[in-house]
Amino acid sequence: MPRPLLPLAALPFLLAGCGSIDRATHVATGFVSHQLCSATFVTGVDPEAFYRAAVAPTLGPLDFLLGHKVDRAKGEVTATFAGLSESRAVYRGPLGCIVMTDPPPMAETVALGEAPPSLLPEIAGPALVEPSDPALKAALDRVFEEPGTPQRGTTAVVVVKGGKVIAERYAPGYGIDSEIIGWSMTKSVTNALLGILVRQGKISMAAPAPIAAWADPKDPRHAITLDNLLRMNSGLDVGQSLTASFTDAFDPSAQMEFVERDMAAFAEKAPLKFQPGADWNYTNGNTMLLSRVIRDQAGGTAAATLAFACRELFSKLGMRRVTLEFDAVGTPIGSSHMLASARDWARFGLLYLHDGVVDGHRLLPEGWVDYSATYTSHSDAYGYAAGFWTNRGDSSGARYRIRRGMPADAFMARGAYGQYVVVVPSLDLVVVRLGMSFERRNDLDSVARLIADVAAQK
Repeated sequence: MPRPLLPLAALPFLLAGCGSIDRATHVATGFVSHQLCSATFVTGVDPEAFYRAAVAPTLGPLDFLLGHKVDRAKGEVTATFAGLSESRAVYRGPLGCIVMTDPPPMAETVALGEAPPSLLPEIAGPALVEPSDPALKAALDRVFEEPGTPQRGTTAVVVVKGGKVIAERYAPGYGIDSEIIGWSMTKSVTNALLGILVRQGKISMAAPAPIAAWADPKDPRHAITLDNLLRMNSGLDVGQSLTASFTDAFDPSAQMEFVERDMAAFAEKAPLKFQPGADWNYTNGNTMLLSRVIRDQAGGTAAATLAFACRELFSKLGMRRVTLEFDAVGTPIGSSHMLASARDWARFGLLYLHDGVVDGHRLLPEGWVDYSATYTSHSDAYGYAAGFWTNRGDSSGARYRIRRGMPADAFMARGAYGQYVVVVPSLDLVVVRLGMSFERRNDLDSVARLIADVAAQK
C-alpha cells in the first residue's frame, strides 16, 4: 500500500547522523507546511482540526518538536522543527500550495477563463444524495464508523452506479465541493494526461524516455521507457514511496517531494538499482519524471500545463473543483499532489469505466484503459499495473482484495492513508473513499466491504 510520506517516529535514533539531520528536519517541516497550506487554503477546513487528524499521527512522539503558524492574510503556513529548520508554504491560487525555496518560483499569470460545457452528463444534482435503500445506508454507516484505534478518518464517500450518484456522505467540515488530497491517486491522473499525449501522437510509451541527461546510448538509463516509469520498473534508485521503515525520514523520495526545488531534476540524477523491467520499485521519482514530460509537451510552464490539463481532461469530465499543485520550476507534482472533490474524483473514475470515451468523444487511446489495468510483473504483493492498482492478473495483492469483496475485473487509483477510486466494469460502478486512515491497510477492507454491499443491492 502507498506509505505515509513522513513516518518520523524513529528520528531520535538517527540524530547521531549529523550529516542527515538537516535534510530530515526539512522534510518534516516541508511536509507539515505544505499539507496544512493545502488543507487550509484549498480544501477549506480548519487547520488545527486537520493537523490533529491528518498530520500529528504521522509524526508520532516527535509531534511536540514541530510548530506551525497559519497566516490567513498572507496565505501561508510556516512550520518549524525544534529550532533546527523552518519551511514556509504559500498558496498560489489555481496552482495550489508550494514550499518556498531559494530562488523562489517564477511568478506566473494563470488565466483559465470560463470552463466549456462538460461532455460528461451530470452525475448528481446540487443536493446531497442520500441512499434510498436501508441496506446501502447501513453500508455507508459502516464506512464512517470509528470502532477504536488506529483511526479510520473517513471524510468522503461517493458511490456512482449507472453513471449516477446513488449514495454519498461527508464528515463534519467537508462537503460536496471540498477539494480533498488524493495523494498517489494523482499518479492515475498523470496516467490520463500521458494517454492524451499518446492519442495526440506526441509521445510513445515504448520509446526511450525523453530525458536529456540520459540521451547518450552508453548511459544505462537510456533504455528506460515511459512505460517503465509508469509501471515503476525503471530501475531508478531514487528511494521508495511504498512501505514504512525507520529510515523513511531520510528517504530520497521524501526529500525530493518536500525539500527539492526541481523534483524531476533530482530524480533524473539517480543511478540504476536494477535493469529496466527486471524488478519493481514504487517511487515517486518515476512519476515526477513523467510529470516533466507532460509539462514540456504542454508548453513548459505551470500555467500552460494546467491549461492543458483543464482543456483536455478536467473540463471535458466536468471536474470543476480540482487543484493540481506544482513545484518551483512549473512541473506538476503528479506523484501525489492533486486535490479534488469526491464527486470529481468519481467523474475521473467514470472516464476509465467507459474505456476512455465520454459522450462519444475518445479522450484516451483505444486500448489505453486495458493497458493501464494490466498487471506489472514483480509487483505480486501489491498487484500494480500502470499508474493504477489492479485485480487483473494473478498477484497475491489482487487475491486478497478479491477475497474481501472486490470483483476480479476491478482496478483502482489508490493513495496514501486510504484514498480510493475503485472502478468495477462488471458492476458499472465507481466507488470513491477519501480520508486519513491509519489502519494497517489504510481502510482497504472497509472499501472492499462497501463494494460487496453495493453489488448485493437488487
